[in-house]
Amino acid sequence: MQPTETVPTETVSKFGYELIREILLPELLGKNAPELLYWAGKLLARKYPLKTIDEVKAFFVRASWGSLDIRKESKNEMEFELEAVMLPSRVPSKAEAYFQLEAGFLAQQIEMQKGVTAEAFEHPVKRSRIAVFTVKWDSKDPIGA
Repeated sequence: MQPTETVPTETVSKFGYELIREILLPELLGKNAPELLYWAGKLLARKYPLKTIDEVKAFFVRASWGSLDIRKESKNEMEFELEAVMLPSRVPSKAEAYFQLEAGFLAQQIEMQKGVTAEAFEHPVKRSRIAVFTVKWDSKDPIGA
């Protein structure tokens, strides 16, 4: 099934999602979890290449990552806002929350869409349902050159 196909609305178990994302993956990946998840996000993007930002937004919803919107856009940068469905319990007051999987996915999608090297930076989450990412690219650094 292609990532852009319409599928019936499905329900994701919050417990199951958090069990894998917040307990199993960090345990398996150890202290390098954020960096490895960033690269895993890039790998997922290469497996699911999307042609438009609207397709990226649809993918985020389908993957239960949340609702993605563009906050700002300039010549070499885009700022995204993610209202994550699973975010509230993912960000307890003393726990570190990171969204590097999503950041890597965004960086790779933008890189493939624009044809230039791109990277994403996640802004710290502060007791909000919102995560923010900045994707930057260098139009003088084409991929494959």
